[in-house]
Amino acid sequence: MNVLILEDEALSAKRASQLLTEYDPEIQVLDILDSVEEATSWFTQNPEPDLLLLDIHLADGLCFDLFEHVTVQSPVIFTTAYDQYTLQAFKINSIDYLLKPLDQTDLNRALDKYHSLNRQHRNITVSDIDKLRSTIQQLTKKYKTRFLVRYADTIHFKNVDEVAYFYADDKVVFMVSTDGRKYLMDSKLESLEEVLDPAQFFRMNRKVIARIDSIQKVKTLLSYRLQVFLKPPFEQEIFISKYRSQDFKNWLDN
Repeated sequence: MNVLILEDEALSAKRASQLLTEYDPEIQVLDILDSVEEATSWFTQNPEPDLLLLDIHLADGLCFDLFEHVTVQSPVIFTTAYDQYTLQAFKINSIDYLLKPLDQTDLNRALDKYHSLNRQHRNITVSDIDKLRSTIQQLTKKYKTRFLVRYADTIHFKNVDEVAYFYADDKVVFMVSTDGRKYLMDSKLESLEEVLDPAQFFRMNRKVIARIDSIQKVKTLLSYRLQVFLKPPFEQEIFISKYRSQDFKNWLDN
């Protein structure tokens, strides 16, 4: 079996090559490349390998750029530094996704899976790459860590851990800090939702986005809705609809 390795870390590439040989001494590593540019050139000059061991982050960008330049029909084992929980989101159209540093048992399992598919290659489509790219972009997205706010005639900034929640009053948005102070914002809730870390913030309803540490109590109602109590207290009752209650509980339990 001929394998092409795309990996921009020399030690990781060496380990991958060694683990492949330990799995099967007859495996031939055709080449070790560290960039999309090198890989694109390689594929235009060589027949496709039986298997591609592909690191998601390469020296000149994300590996998905490769599929925009050349057609790759070889099955792929992706490797990544993201944690195992996150990897579940990536199961789209590949042999497997392995956490770095590579583990012999995990790689063996992926190679066994490759063989169990009876060498029936599955093409990687543009749609698959778009889904993978979108997932990676979400995982590597930089969320805001501080906010400019107005209090009377002065401008302040608040770090994200000082925020309890945001709320909209008609068309005006306010931030409430953990010490109970209220500040005027220049953003809409929809805009804030795009830049807030979803692991820390949840859109309760049309009016409120709350940080996890501001949740004081959650009450279950007979209608399958949830009532949320915040700290500092919010001036209105907050309800999570029955359609979003499971998402909210999943967020709390994440």
